[in-house]
Amino acid sequence: MPTAIIWIPPLAALLLGYPLGAIPFGVLLTRMTGAGDLRQIGSGNIGATNVLRTGRKGLAAATLLLDLAKGLVAVLLVASIWPGEQPLAAAGALIGHCYPVWLRFRGGKGVATLMGVALGLHWPLGLVFAVIWLGLLAAIRISSLAGMAAAISTPVTAAVLGEFDVVPLLMALAAIVLWKHRANITRLVDGTEPRVGRSKSDAAGDAAGG
Repeated sequence: MPTAIIWIPPLAALLLGYPLGAIPFGVLLTRMTGAGDLRQIGSGNIGATNVLRTGRKGLAAATLLLDLAKGLVAVLLVASIWPGEQPLAAAGALIGHCYPVWLRFRGGKGVATLMGVALGLHWPLGLVFAVIWLGLLAAIRISSLAGMAAAISTPVTAAVLGEFDVVPLLMALAAIVLWKHRANITRLVDGTEPRVGRSKSDAAGDAAGG
C-alpha cells in the first residue's frame, strides 16, 4: 500500500479530534446566556472553574460535561471510522482544548477533556480518573491539585490494567495538563493556591481544571 494512503487514517483521526476538542464551550455558553466574555472574567481561562465565577453554576456544570464529552466523542467517533487510531484522536482533542487556534491558542487546562478521552480509550481509566479527581477535590478543596493528580494517575492506571499501548500517549497528555497548570504549581509551592469555596480572589478562577 502506498505510504501516502497509509498515513491518511492517522492524520484524519488527528484532524478530526483537534476541532472537536477546540470547541470552546465555556466561551460559547457564557456568550449565549449573556454572562459576558469568559476571557475577560477572572483568570480568562475557558474552563468550568472560570465559568463558575460568573455565578452561573448550571453553566459551569454544562461546560464541565461538554468539555468531557468532546474528548469522549472524538475517541469514539474515530474508533467507529478508523479503528486503532483512537490515540491520535485523543491527542488531537486534548491539544485542541488546550490550544484552540480560533482563540489564539489560549485554551483550557485539559482536566475534563482528559477524563473524556480516558473514558473513550478504556472506560476503567476514566472511572479511576473521576474517583481520584472528585475524591481529592472533596477532601482537600484544591481543584488544581486534584486535577493534576487525576491526570498523573491515568498512565499509571493504564499500566496497572495492562493497557501498555496507551501509556506513552497518556504520559504525554498528562504532561500537557501539568504544563498548563504551571502557575498553579508555583502557588502550591508558595502555599498561596486558593481552596474551592474559600477564596474570592481573582486567582480562584485560575485554580483548575477547565
